[in-house]
Amino acid sequence: MNKRSPEGGSFLIDPTLSHQIFRPEDFDEELIAIGQTAENFMYKEVIPREREMETAAGKAAKLPIQLLRKAAELGLCMIEIPEKYDGLGLGVIASMLVNEKLGHEGTFSVTYGAHSGIGTLPIVFFGTDEQKKRYLPRLATTEIIGAYCLSEAGSGSDALGARTKAVLNDEGTHYVLNGTKMWITNGSWADTYIVFAKVDGDKFTGFIVDRDIPGVEPAAEEHKLGLRGSSTTAINLEDVHVPVENLLGEVGRGHKIAFHILNIGRFKLGTGTTGGMKRMIRVATEYAAERKQFDTAIINFGAIRAKLAEMTTLTYVSESLCYRIGGYMEAGFEDVTADDPNREDKLRAVIEEYAIESSIAKVFCSEALDTIIDESLQIHGGYGFVEDYAPEKFYRDARVNRIFEGTNEINRLLIPGMLLKRAMKGKLNLMGRVQKLEQDLENESFSFSDGTILAQTQHAVELIKNLALLASHAATSKYMTGLDKQQEILMYLADGIISSYAADSVYCRVHKGVEKGEVDLDSPQVAAAALFAAESLDDTIRWSKNTILATYGPGERGPWLARHQRLAHDFEIDRVALKQKIANNTVEMRRFALSTY
Repeated sequence: MNKRSPEGGSFLIDPTLSHQIFRPEDFDEELIAIGQTAENFMYKEVIPREREMETAAGKAAKLPIQLLRKAAELGLCMIEIPEKYDGLGLGVIASMLVNEKLGHEGTFSVTYGAHSGIGTLPIVFFGTDEQKKRYLPRLATTEIIGAYCLSEAGSGSDALGARTKAVLNDEGTHYVLNGTKMWITNGSWADTYIVFAKVDGDKFTGFIVDRDIPGVEPAAEEHKLGLRGSSTTAINLEDVHVPVENLLGEVGRGHKIAFHILNIGRFKLGTGTTGGMKRMIRVATEYAAERKQFDTAIINFGAIRAKLAEMTTLTYVSESLCYRIGGYMEAGFEDVTADDPNREDKLRAVIEEYAIESSIAKVFCSEALDTIIDESLQIHGGYGFVEDYAPEKFYRDARVNRIFEGTNEINRLLIPGMLLKRAMKGKLNLMGRVQKLEQDLENESFSFSDGTILAQTQHAVELIKNLALLASHAATSKYMTGLDKQQEILMYLADGIISSYAADSVYCRVHKGVEKGEVDLDSPQVAAAALFAAESLDDTIRWSKNTILATYGPGERGPWLARHQRLAHDFEIDRVALKQKIANNTVEMRRFALSTY
């Protein structure tokens, strides 16, 4: 990887500020224009009809598909399709930005993502030239609608446990597929499906399956808690004869397709949910400015402003960590020349490199959105609980984000597991960093010293990372390769790693902003980074200690707790003052305004 694209997972072992990061402040005019186009489309075309999409009439008229085709006319469905196949070929950041803007409404957002993301990108990254010529131009214009069929009733999180089978016919011309896929977004509306099945019952493989092949039958629509305007069905496959030329990738290599597309989906879900956060802040501030209690608009109450500050901080952090990942991927993609014979393999390697960070984005942002929606609903009081106000629908729609793209529990188990696997393969010098930490614990003080708010925030971030490293070291020293069986401990480790990446990302962003003169030390952006670091340090102190207590008995844990105590320092900063500064900015602008794109 180049200087702009460090090794995946290296954020945990490298000192803060070791790597360049991409920020929304780095958007060029073209990106800003693309984002504005997408946002204007959402607020003029989609959001005014969001309740209509949930009605029987809206569903029958396939209103989300009508809107999707309008989006396609603006070029929003061809962002990542190469120009060679009638797309725009604009890359990762542009795609993330469009996903963020479309994330302001749930039903349309998932319809779009199932088509332009997971329904199209498997062909972009794994299709043959002939498959790309046949499908990508029509997907770009929404002449055909795409969907992705991975999950099954008995193998939700265990995707490789699928039972759908594919058998090559005697003539060698078609694979015959039999099985049922579950919870397929765009299920009843799609014209083509990316389907995973086991060839001869054991070789997990991808196929492009056209809707008009006999035996492809969408089941009835699911009645869902949220996203009620979208199509979600099972797809029944009964003796479906798929031409051999529709094999996607190689026989037995379907897991590569599935996992790569999941990684892309995870960090894009992060940006999509970030868009939802911004809308909820806008909704909450507008309502709080109008609603009066005791002859005063509730936006003037400290308790309400504290909520707005916390909501704003989580959104700023989410933005920071997501676009950092996108920047690394974009830089990695730029290193691969158009005429490289191994171009697609190298592009896929870039995506795989940041699988840890992608899982972090999925978990952190989906949970941050739920917190923000909950607070927005609370600000609305009883009105937030009724359909006339936006939080009710958002509350329902957002809940599935913690299940989409692998449950948050699965992703939490994956995060430390992937980190340790990279270390064992020599891709990450985790042991060297742990040894350095052990030396430092013997020889250095980790207490806070006097300094600027920025310097103290950096120290808090380093403490968070060191505590996460110490907990990982304690757990692996005890369980070694058996750590994968200790799921409760892995959850603690994951939370520490997630906090490390999030705090490191937002700190690096504001540090760069201060360096470039974009913000000063008294800015709400610096306050948000400091507030998040302080809160995350509290949490990580608790998680790391709990890891040690769960790993070692009373007679063994003493030395580990002593190490922990050397790192467990409080970030003594006035958090109320920080929240007031952040809230003042949000209240004044009546929206999330720590970034302006």
